Amino acid sequence: MTVRHIASLAAAVSVISLTGCLDVPHPFRNPGGVASELAHNPPPSRLDVPTPTDVQMKPELAAIWAKDIAAILLQQSVPAIAQPTRPGDWWLKLRTERRGGQIVPLYSIMTPAGAVRATQEGTGVPVDAWSAVDSGAVAQIAHEGADQVVSALSGIQADQMDQDPHSLKHRRARVWFKGVTGAPGDGDVSLARAFAASFRGSEQTIQTSPQDADFTVATTVKLTAGPPGSRNNPQQGIEIAWRVTDSHDKEVGIATQLHDIQAHSLDGMWGDVAVAAAQQAAEAVGEMITRYTGRDVAPIKPPGQAGAPGTAAAGQTKAPPPGG
Repeated sequence: MTVRHIASLAAAVSVISLTGCLDVPHPFRNPGGVASELAHNPPPSRLDVPTPTDVQMKPELAAIWAKDIAAILLQQSVPAIAQPTRPGDWWLKLRTERRGGQIVPLYSIMTPAGAVRATQEGTGVPVDAWSAVDSGAVAQIAHEGADQVVSALSGIQADQMDQDPHSLKHRRARVWFKGVTGAPGDGDVSLARAFAASFRGSEQTIQTSPQDADFTVATTVKLTAGPPGSRNNPQQGIEIAWRVTDSHDKEVGIATQLHDIQAHSLDGMWGDVAVAAAQQAAEAVGEMITRYTGRDVAPIKPPGQAGAPGTAAAGQTKAPPPGG
């Protein structure tokens, strides 16, 4: 999932728009080397989705439900696979409950030991409608269920990071800024200096060495020939890409600034343009890192621990009571 940020950068010589493509943190993705290594209970490398039996639907539709939700989770970067549970794997238990005149889908994240770690509820469906579901209706149910599962996995990882004093929830991220390449004029130097100055005011720590870095930022600038413009006033297209990767060189996201400028207007000093571009880039990079590490995600505590509430209704993230 990407989120686009469109903002204008006011400058004396030109205006450049910022378009940031930001990745949502993924529950199974590494939240940072130290956090992953020291977590008490690391996230699963695979999530099995066995065909459910207690769902009050035909076996062939139950199998489609498991396959559909596994496929949708894969699209959201969760390594789910529709198969029977295997030793050592976390797995997703699909089931339903009848409550009055409705059937309520339930999604339980199960540990390799077979314990319920968290449960989410889907939207209730009238009994008559549930008994008449077809493969198309099952696909719709799976889409909602996949969102619930991703939410639960994010909350589980947030709790793991809460328990780890060395995780990125409890310290600033160390960010190695590799600098800027490809800019005309003094852009490489001006952009780099302005970004470093802006980023020092963020919640992260910028450094000039890759040693122990949690994230890396590398910036490239590209110029392309643009339209002739009015009155023989040629234009150029400029693209500034701020690429963020984690400690395993996996891409976190890219913030890209795009605009048409007067040809060669940036062949000399960048001045205020560099400052404005770097300020908004620093904000976008900081947001990418915050989202990726899941700092703002509410933790889901294991059932039975203090503060662990009941089963979550649709759109919420709450852990079930013991034995739920």
